[in-house]
Amino acid sequence: MKVLVTGASGFLGGHLVDHCLAEGHRVRALVRPGSEVARLRTLPGVELVHGALEDPDSLRRAVRGVDVVHHSAARVTDVGTRARFWEANVAGTEHLLRAARRAGVGRFVFIGSPSALMRVEEGDRFGIDESTPYPDRYLNLYSETKAAAERRVLAADCPGFTTVALRPRGVWGPRDHAGFLPRLVARMVSGRLPDLAAGKRVHVSLCHCDNAVAACMGAATAPAERVGGRAYFIADRERTDLWAFLATLARLFDGRPPTRPVPPLVRDALAAAVDTLWRLPPLRARIAPPLSRYTVALLTRSATYDTGAAERDFGYVPRIDQETGLRRLAAWVEATGGVGAFVRAVR
Repeated sequence: MKVLVTGASGFLGGHLVDHCLAEGHRVRALVRPGSEVARLRTLPGVELVHGALEDPDSLRRAVRGVDVVHHSAARVTDVGTRARFWEANVAGTEHLLRAARRAGVGRFVFIGSPSALMRVEEGDRFGIDESTPYPDRYLNLYSETKAAAERRVLAADCPGFTTVALRPRGVWGPRDHAGFLPRLVARMVSGRLPDLAAGKRVHVSLCHCDNAVAACMGAATAPAERVGGRAYFIADRERTDLWAFLATLARLFDGRPPTRPVPPLVRDALAAAVDTLWRLPPLRARIAPPLSRYTVALLTRSATYDTGAAERDFGYVPRIDQETGLRRLAAWVEATGGVGAFVRAVR
C-alpha cells in the first residue's frame, strides 16, 4: 500500500515509518520545513513531503495517491495558547480528514490518547474500557483538543472512508527525546524528581512504541465493519507499579530514585496555584509550567486500560514485554553516547 505518516520526524511517527517499510509498504512522510529529517533521508523508499497541518494545500499534495493515513502528528508540549493547540490538534486534523476523503484514501488511523478521557476530579481506576465517556471538563489544553480531534475523526467514518482512533497509554521506547519517560529520567539523573505520590502505590498501563505501532498496523488492515468509527485503548500486557518502574529506570541510568515525598495537600495546592498562574497568556504561550494538575494526575492516579476490544476487533497482541523493552532502551542509550548524551538531548 501507499502510506502517509504525519509526525514522521518524531518519536512514534518515526517507528511507524520503519514498520511500514518493513511490511513492504511505500511510505510518504509529512514533515514540517526545518524538521530534523537526516534519519528519514537514509531510509530507502521514503518520500518526504514538506507541509503542515495548518496548510491545507500541502495536505492535498501529501494525500494524493495514498491508501492509508497514519496521523500521529500533534501538539503535545506543555506550552501554547488555546488557539495554537486548537489549530494544530483540531483544525489540522479536520484539514487532513477533508483532504484524505476527497483524495480517495480508504483508511485513516488517528493516534489519540487516553488523556482525552481524563477527568479533573477522579480517583484510581482499573480496567478502563471504551465505554468510558468524554469528560465535561479537561485537565489541560492537550487533553481537550485531543478529545475534540478524536471525536471528529470518528464522526468522519463512512462507506469507502474508514476512520479509527487508537489510544496508546504512556508510549515509551528508543529514540524518544521529548516524552514523559526521558523527562523523568533527566530529572532523576540530576536528582530533582521528588516522590509526588508520597509513598502511594500507583498502578498504570504503559505502551512500548513497538506495541503501539503493531496496533496501528492491525487497525490499518482490519475489516471496516469491525473498526470503522471506533476508538481503542492500546497498552503493554503488564500492569506497572509506576514509582517502582521509575526506581528501576534510575538504577539503569545512574540516577537517583525519587525519595523525597511531597505531602498530597502541599502538592495539590502547588499544582492548583501553578495552573491558575499559567492562565496568564505570556506564561502559557512561552514557558512550560514546573508542575500542573495534569502531571500530578498522571503520576499519582492509578489508571489501567482494558485492551480486549483491540484484541477482538483486529487481533492486537503486545509484541514487546517490559523487560525486553528496557533492555532495548538501555542498548539504544548506550549506542547513542550514553546517559549524558541522552539527558542533554531531552527536550
